[in-house]
Amino acid sequence: MQITKSWGKRALVPVVWVFSDRLLSSATIFLLWLALPGGGEFWPLLAVACVPLLVSVCKGSGRQALLSGLFVGLGHFLLQLYWIVFVLGRYGGLPLFVSIPALLLLCLYMAGYLVLFVLLARLFVQQCSPLFCLCLIPCTWVGLDWLRSFLFSGFPWMDLGYGLVGVPFLLQSADIWGHYGLTFLIVMLNTFFSLLVLYSGKKKVMGKTAIPVCLIIIVTAFYSGWRWQQLETGLEEAEFMNVAVVQGNVDQGQKWNPSRQGSTVRGYIEQSRLLMSKTPVPELLVWPETSLPFYPVKHPLLAPITQLVSGEQVMLLAGAPWYERENLQSTEINFFNSSLLFDTNGDIAARTSKSHLVPFGEYVPLQRFLPFIAPLVEAVGDFSSGEIRNPPACKKARIGVLICFESIFGDISRKWVDAGANLLVNMTNDAWYGRSSAPYQTLAMTRVRAVETRRAIVRSANTGFSVFIDPMGRLQQLSPLFAPWEAVQRVQIREDRTIFVRGGYLFAPACFILAFVGFVSAGRIKRQKTKIQIK
Repeated sequence: MQITKSWGKRALVPVVWVFSDRLLSSATIFLLWLALPGGGEFWPLLAVACVPLLVSVCKGSGRQALLSGLFVGLGHFLLQLYWIVFVLGRYGGLPLFVSIPALLLLCLYMAGYLVLFVLLARLFVQQCSPLFCLCLIPCTWVGLDWLRSFLFSGFPWMDLGYGLVGVPFLLQSADIWGHYGLTFLIVMLNTFFSLLVLYSGKKKVMGKTAIPVCLIIIVTAFYSGWRWQQLETGLEEAEFMNVAVVQGNVDQGQKWNPSRQGSTVRGYIEQSRLLMSKTPVPELLVWPETSLPFYPVKHPLLAPITQLVSGEQVMLLAGAPWYERENLQSTEINFFNSSLLFDTNGDIAARTSKSHLVPFGEYVPLQRFLPFIAPLVEAVGDFSSGEIRNPPACKKARIGVLICFESIFGDISRKWVDAGANLLVNMTNDAWYGRSSAPYQTLAMTRVRAVETRRAIVRSANTGFSVFIDPMGRLQQLSPLFAPWEAVQRVQIREDRTIFVRGGYLFAPACFILAFVGFVSAGRIKRQKTKIQIK
């Protein structure tokens, strides 16, 4: 009888530990949701949001760390990406029994990076000094974020650094090291507070570890303050251009209906004419992604657009699908998601095409083997990728065009600026997301692009958010969601290239390399300790 009771107590211990571990880890899920855009947006929580996860995985076994990382990763990304079910179901035509597993598979893939992170963080804490952990753990997080930004087409959705957009002052160092640098600072603080818990009995060790943390935070804050003052003075002296945005609020379910094309174009023209009577008078009109829901070549609806731009003597940048043959002899036709710049004569002066397409939204990877996904691209076509070169010129502006979710990729806006763009335009159609957290998240990510490149961003969205963003990441004239809206704003034209554009974008891959070197070194130390124990 005594043996049975003893065995029962021993069997109960791991069950209780697993339950308490999941309970502790789940705090990270909710703290991150409360901190990030689209959730509670209470940014101070970012400094401690990952502490429960880090403490629990470092105290448990490798298997427990793996399960905790998977649990937190799935929970976190399900809260961030739940709207995908709405997109796949309502607009992709997929039933729930397909769209829900698709969401779960995506979240499982995203969670895999967090699993790898916690396993490496646990290894570093066990084998390295707190000072090395303070560097290697943030490097690991940033390095994996960078890997996720391009692997399998890339999906860098809502990295931690974007959580600071609510306080533009805190974003200013992004012109050195991009949003990855902001993520590094956040994870460094979480690592420090986690080490305080794990090394609670070693005050001298943690006292020394606190020194570099304080120095990095102080230097970053000093730079942000200095840069803020410098830019406020510089923006007052910068050249300006009067740019107008039109938000048509066209229902996504009706947008591609041929019978609605005429009313869509007339709506945009009427809103644009309202702007031409305002002060300042627009020099450039910007319409959203696919605001022309037809292939414009020799289309009769081009006539009223020509009348608008020639009559008002204003240039127009509008989104439209496009097609062209590969060459004169070829029967192959390529389709593009494009932006068209109309000059004051009504001619198409320049065209750019989206370079980073949405997988399963604008093209189907391996579509021969995935025929059941075809409904996702039937409405918009199976597009080809464009190139980033020769920014379209409009008077004093050279425009880098970010179409749709291209604004979440820091490297795309960087390449446009490196190619000579002195103004960025983000034309998008966030109607896909409905009334979810996604429009708030895409806006947050777009704001950081302005700081990284120090370019004003004009954002024109079909259903919102449309906005003017200055080079400091501040919002000017933000539109409501799901309502027609139009506005004109003087936007800054800047020619300088930031450290981020010139080379600071290499910070993230450098973190990846450093994390890999740390992994190799920590693994070697662990093997040596194992050999000594065996002897």
